[in-house]
Amino acid sequence: MIESQRVVAMIPARGGSKTIPGKNLRDLNGRPLIAWTIELALSLEEVDRVIVSTDSEEIAAVARQYGAEAVSRPPELATDTALVLDAVRDLAHRLHQEGEDAAYALLLEPTAPLRRGIDVQSCLQRLHQDGLDSVATFKPADLNPHRAWRIHDGMPETFVEGSVPWLPRQQLPEAFQLSGEVYAFRLDTLAKATRGMLFGRTGAVIVDGRASLDIDNEQDFLIAEFITRESQDEQISA
Repeated sequence: MIESQRVVAMIPARGGSKTIPGKNLRDLNGRPLIAWTIELALSLEEVDRVIVSTDSEEIAAVARQYGAEAVSRPPELATDTALVLDAVRDLAHRLHQEGEDAAYALLLEPTAPLRRGIDVQSCLQRLHQDGLDSVATFKPADLNPHRAWRIHDGMPETFVEGSVPWLPRQQLPEAFQLSGEVYAFRLDTLAKATRGMLFGRTGAVIVDGRASLDIDNEQDFLIAEFITRESQDEQISA
């Protein structure tokens, strides 16, 4: 809770994955990938419930094993083209029907196992203290848009009109991108969301990007294995 306001953590987890089959249940240094997100959410004193939305009975069983609740997601909300927002709306509707009176919710995708608890808490604090509708974590952009190009009829032109991509990095305007680690939002204003998880009065929590890995392919998984192994080794030796 935050000053008597309940918080629900939502973890969407599809059973299907074309790039990494069984991704959400794949072992990541001793635990299924989804367990890293569940355990972090459960460790936060602000979070009252942790719920996994899934179309997979196997994922649901693992979610319960690690202490989360699990609800069945309709098949049409678990396709490759379905939006995460639709799964969030479905779960929010179910919570409303059961009488859950939580003010705030978190969207924590299991493909970001390196997220830090302090960043989750910072998003919730901004949401609560600043009276915002939604907050997300942002990191410095991997490619500054002033260095991006478009190709038109085989001819390159700067993506941002008038930009000078040759300038030193320090002279370019600051640019950020969503890091994918944390989305926090007010449940009673979710109807304002039309395409994504930033809606209404929005806020940003800037992170350095070191914990912003979003696992989408085998290379990402190998990086996650290396980082989590190094972290575990440091804890053992400390």
